[in-house]
Amino acid sequence: MWKYIGVKECNEFLLSLQLFKSKNPKKYLKTLYSLSNNIENNYHIYKIKKRNGHLRTIYEPTTLLKTIQKNILENILNNKQISKYAKAYKEGISLKDNALPHLNKKIILKLDIKNFFESISFLNIYKSCFPLEYFPKSVGILLTNLCTYEDHLTQGSPTSAYISNLVMKNFDEKIGSYCEKENISYTRYSDDMTFSGDFKPSDIIKLVKKHLSKLGLTLNSNKIHVVKYYNSQNVTGIIVNKKIQVSKNYRKKIRQEVYYIKKYGLLSHLKRLNIQNKEKYLSSLYGKILYVLQINNQDKEFTNYKIFIKNIIYKEGK
Repeated sequence: MWKYIGVKECNEFLLSLQLFKSKNPKKYLKTLYSLSNNIENNYHIYKIKKRNGHLRTIYEPTTLLKTIQKNILENILNNKQISKYAKAYKEGISLKDNALPHLNKKIILKLDIKNFFESISFLNIYKSCFPLEYFPKSVGILLTNLCTYEDHLTQGSPTSAYISNLVMKNFDEKIGSYCEKENISYTRYSDDMTFSGDFKPSDIIKLVKKHLSKLGLTLNSNKIHVVKYYNSQNVTGIIVNKKIQVSKNYRKKIRQEVYYIKKYGLLSHLKRLNIQNKEKYLSSLYGKILYVLQINNQDKEFTNYKIFIKNIIYKEGK
């Protein structure tokens, strides 16, 4: 379709996308080409500490680039289907959806993709998101440029998460199809893959490595975990042994906080913890309780905690 398209038609196509507001077509096009050709100068790069103490690099796009990326996400990418096995970065899908398929299984195998976003290449993004079938080549390349940094995905761009699902779609379908035939449950939450059932883990690991290599991706050998049914089976922070439940430690911490509030009173409890912002603390605690109930809405203990904290918030707000 786009074989004989010229510069004029490509520019008209870009104008039709309306990636940011501009009344001047020439300025609009010039800005897009300028951003695409100087993409590395349009990010603020900084590092944040992860839970394990390691540092994660965040690439924060400039205001204009972020606006353009949001429009690419909303007007182009969100119209593309992802695999049913992908359980992250999709509206209406939660951690609970990722955990449910693995409830009460004999074996759980957890795998992790090494340097996930940074290893998703320009070419794979172009082919998966802006293929020649739907976009003129020069437009597809420009859009890919606008969503990458040094030819890879970044953590911090609005488009990165959904793009990762589109790039992984064929992988998910191939792995998922195999697993269904073998009566194995499979889900992927970003770079975390979970398999459950009664199977030989080494067979799955071999298959996953094979298909990841086609995308230039590799397994993180330090994060291969096999968990049997008689141990605590945790899937993205949710226990799935016999019933879906937030981890024991998570619930224990909330239980302790509510206990101390009841025993000493809110103000004494906050003073003891040296917490100044009462509203922020209550909001955070209430949110944690709601998360427990989101995972297991039949939990009577935490339903009572919800009522208790909600009443305190209401009284404090008067």
